[in-house]
Amino acid sequence: MTGNPEESAVRAARRRDRRVYTRSHPLLFALLAAVRRRPVVRVGRTVLVSGAEPYRQALTRIPLDRAAAGTTGGAARELSGGGLLFDQDGAGHRDTRRAVAGGLGADGVERLRPVWRDVLAHRLAPLGAGRAVDLVPLARELSGSTVRALLDTTADPSALAEAAADAAAAAVRDHLPGPRPPGAARAAAEATARLGALLADGDDDAGLRAMLAVAAVNTTVAALPRAVAWCADGELWEQAGDERLRPALVTELLRVVAPSPLLPRVAAADAVLGGCPVRAGDRLVLVARNAVGAHDAPPDAGSPAPPAVAQLVFGAGPHACPGARLARAQLDDLLAALAPYRPSVVRARVDRRAALPGWRRLTIRATTAGARTETRA
Repeated sequence: MTGNPEESAVRAARRRDRRVYTRSHPLLFALLAAVRRRPVVRVGRTVLVSGAEPYRQALTRIPLDRAAAGTTGGAARELSGGGLLFDQDGAGHRDTRRAVAGGLGADGVERLRPVWRDVLAHRLAPLGAGRAVDLVPLARELSGSTVRALLDTTADPSALAEAAADAAAAAVRDHLPGPRPPGAARAAAEATARLGALLADGDDDAGLRAMLAVAAVNTTVAALPRAVAWCADGELWEQAGDERLRPALVTELLRVVAPSPLLPRVAAADAVLGGCPVRAGDRLVLVARNAVGAHDAPPDAGSPAPPAVAQLVFGAGPHACPGARLARAQLDDLLAALAPYRPSVVRARVDRRAALPGWRRLTIRATTAGARTETRA
């Protein structure tokens, strides 16, 4: 018996995307799967938050210790010496966000747009000649070039992206489930020094510049190839090519790939979260992938998730990611460029070293609808 072709395509897309977890972060995937049906779960002094409303409340109603060890802010402070957007509170946090907003607001994104469009033009040109294109180097160059322009630095885009990826891999793995690789501390120090040296030609706010580079590069390299794989396997190119539907599809794809699948935080005060008591000092693991229903609802521009839910992949309230507009614009332009080719995936290899679940190689080739082959690495 033949199943529904649309459902079969969704299953194929979900199977492939699941590999970025099971082959690179198997313990993380097991954790996400184990708690996804329970809004809030306590395990000792750790509170795992998977429900959309408790997730939002954790970011908007509970005071957070943004510099605690094992959190994103703690990793940022360790790498840069502190004073960053990721580990500030109160006036300092607001002042830094205002400084960032100019470069990542509507005008800033439009100023940067020609930078990544040039990358797309030359990197995707081989598709028109029938040749294959690996989207991972494309995403690295795109992110590195964008960060270079954003920070007004002369650093080589590829070197910048590589240093930012290495710094993140060393720092983020410290608070993900699983063993820490030998020599991680030394690797983090070396990667951070290399990144700092590349950014030394800018102003004196080196810490903020470094962490913006780390955040922008790693989420972009994780998200873009995964989103394209979903379009190819899930047969979403018709939606991607429709200018009216594409913005909704972009939001849906970012919801489902959830580039940063969890946010580690530490409570700074006693509270109640989804009926579960939270004590000051408790570790909060905010599972973005579960909160937005990535495991249940596939991307569909015709029936998207409520905006308040989809937005949670970028945080909430005063802790929302200032780069959301940039991420959506880059993915929108990538899908618009690819849609006429309706490419399929011909090779996919998981990146087992990256900080965030993603592909080390995701090779596509232009094809007619339904003609797809794959060579497994």
